Amino acid sequence: MGAQYYGADSENGDRIDDPSEDALFMMISDLNDSDNTFLVVQPDDDPVWFASVAVLDEGGYEIVQRDTVRNEHEVTTATSINDIARDLTIWLAGRDFPKRPARQVSEF
Repeated sequence: MGAQYYGADSENGDRIDDPSEDALFMMISDLNDSDNTFLVVQPDDDPVWFASVAVLDEGGYEIVQRDTVRNEHEVTTATSINDIARDLTIWLAGRDFPKRPARQVSEF
C-alpha cells in the first residue's frame, strides 16, 4: 500500500510514506555528494506538486518547491537541515490532497 498523501524518495532508494518533520530531517541528513545527492517529495497519484532537496557542490542544499495548480515555483538554497525540514513540513501542509478529508471549522 502506498502513502496516504505523499511519499519522500531519495536517490539511493530510501522511501518514507507521509514523512514527519523528523523523518525529512533524517533523510536530508543522509544526503551526500556521491551516491545520494537528492530527495523528492510528491504525491503517489497524479503529482501536480513536488518538493526536492539536492546537495550543492559548494555546500548546502538547493530546495525546489513547485505546485502547478497554484502556479508556484520557488528555488532557494539553505545550509540548515533543521530549517529545511521545518519549512518543507509547513509547505507540505498547505498542499491539496484528493484523498484528504475536508477540513471542518468549529465555532467553539
